[in-house]
Amino acid sequence: MVLKTKGLNTRTFSVFLIVSTFANCGYIPTNEGMVVFLKNSGLLLLLIPQVLLGNTLFPAGLRFVLWVLGKFTKREEINHMLKLDRKISIKEQVGYPANEMLFSTIHCFYLIATVFGFVFIQFILFCSMEWDSDGLDGLNSYQKIIGALFQTVNTRHSGESIVDLSTVSPAIMVVFVVMMYLPPYTSFLPLINDERSIIGSCDQRKKRRRRALVDNLLFSQLSYLVMFIVLVCIIERKKLKDDPLNFNVFNITIEVISAYGNVGFTTGYSCKRQLNPDGLCKDMMYGFVGRWSSAGKMVIIVVMIFGRVKRFNLKGGKAWKLSTQDL
Repeated sequence: MVLKTKGLNTRTFSVFLIVSTFANCGYIPTNEGMVVFLKNSGLLLLLIPQVLLGNTLFPAGLRFVLWVLGKFTKREEINHMLKLDRKISIKEQVGYPANEMLFSTIHCFYLIATVFGFVFIQFILFCSMEWDSDGLDGLNSYQKIIGALFQTVNTRHSGESIVDLSTVSPAIMVVFVVMMYLPPYTSFLPLINDERSIIGSCDQRKKRRRRALVDNLLFSQLSYLVMFIVLVCIIERKKLKDDPLNFNVFNITIEVISAYGNVGFTTGYSCKRQLNPDGLCKDMMYGFVGRWSSAGKMVIIVVMIFGRVKRFNLKGGKAWKLSTQDL
């Protein structure tokens, strides 16, 4: 019904939505995003596995697919790939691409437990604080549960939202910010042995020593994000003063962290929140950054690129010791 009203072809929309969701792009060919499908619990349930398998659970899904293929095809190459994990030396991986997605079985189990643990925590908090909110108004209990589950799953990292994030309680938004900041394959992995010491051949140890100086000069990811937030606040300082309900540090922080995590969550912009109403202002269906200046948008572009290549600097900031004890 929604697609007919908007004049969208069902097949084209379905293919576009599936690809966008699995790739965690977050693009929806409707002006309102996923808000118009708030009551369509069946569609939301179909999209939840795609969101997870396309990002946070991709290594576990990949290993499962290889395991199934190995059982049916009996191919030696597939069985050998299943044995590849980060404890195997580089010399044994000749002929195969980098095995960053081929997690070991135990690593996959811990990854799955961590992902669902984060989702469960967010789900409980979201339901407890937003159950009677305006964003979920008009829904029955089943629709609220599915909607809350869909919303919390999308914090890492698809960014498809069924509610107006500007109406969500600040406590929940702080949790969302933390989830957006975490890398997609964050997991609690209590392994006894240090993987670096296991795969650390002589050549690798030499390379790490050569990189030591560069690593000491790098800041942590959080330090760079603080710098970006401060820079945006400086650029948009006039709007922060004239339009504080829309342009505030918290909304800017959400936008920067969302760009860094390549999530796409945004609080949007509302003309109703202007302290000095502008008669020419019109509410438009685009993100909060759409109201920023050109310089502010350039900063967000840099943040998005930085978020995509953050894996090359995840070890930055180790030289900084935040301790009051004497070294």
